[in-house]
Amino acid sequence: MRLSRIVDLSIVVDADTQTYPGDPKPAIRQATTIEANGFNVLALSIGSHTGTHVDAPHHIIRGGTPLEDVDLSLLAGSGAIVDLTGHRPREPITWDDLAPHADRLGPGVILALRTAWSDRHLGTDRYFDHPYLGEDACDRILELGVRTLAIDALNPDQTVLEGEAGFPVHRRWLGAGGVIAENLTNLAAVDFEDPLLCLFPIRLGDAADGAPCRAVALQLA
Repeated sequence: MRLSRIVDLSIVVDADTQTYPGDPKPAIRQATTIEANGFNVLALSIGSHTGTHVDAPHHIIRGGTPLEDVDLSLLAGSGAIVDLTGHRPREPITWDDLAPHADRLGPGVILALRTAWSDRHLGTDRYFDHPYLGEDACDRILELGVRTLAIDALNPDQTVLEGEAGFPVHRRWLGAGGVIAENLTNLAAVDFEDPLLCLFPIRLGDAADGAPCRAVALQLA
């Protein structure tokens, strides 16, 4: 088996990286320099859900599995990328949208919802108005055995800017022992069949509810 191509699916983390409303804003500063100290080091202050990242069940489920204990097999697998770029702002993604791809879905598969929202709107207020996964569609996907969900938007649920968010998809998916990857980008560049998607996050210890990851798609020959 030979690795013939790597596609980066991650957004850049810097001081301007857009975050979920209320999450910590990233702060990155130069801690040391070659001129003053002989080496360069950055000091980082970021939330656990900054940039392209993975949510563990502990993120929203009381007593849910922390990231440290998530099965690593959930973080790499055959990718089923579904093109949903025709969806309008805040339009639900339904089972009718996904049913034509049902034969590609099952245990060990990573379902990636391609809305193109990060490609088009990252860094703007429009980014909050992304399409979202409907509850019935979520349930049907889980019934097929999929446990890793990825999206190139801020959230598989609606992003609520006023009032309390219910997070029905998060509660269903993470409650079923799955993981969610958010803020992917560049999914259009995965133009080959059967990509291997890798979503390995930073290890942040026993209490981690999520962590940034370097998401990539690999073409194997």
